Amino acid sequence: MKTKDLIAWQATMKLTYDSAAKALGVSRATYARYIAGSSIPFHIGLACAAIANGLAPWTEEK
Repeated sequence: MKTKDLIAWQATMKLTYDSAAKALGVSRATYARYIAGSSIPFHIGLACAAIANGLAPWTEEK
């Protein structure tokens, strides 16, 4: 995932910095670093795709 993709995901999901960070399970500071151009881990891209498609977090009951 590239920075532009993360920005597009945030806009599409209509999330603020704080709500986007919370949805991804990262601090606001970490999210801000991603937006500023730091490398975005693969799992963050997966989490964005899951959230965009309405998937709930994995549990053993599934």
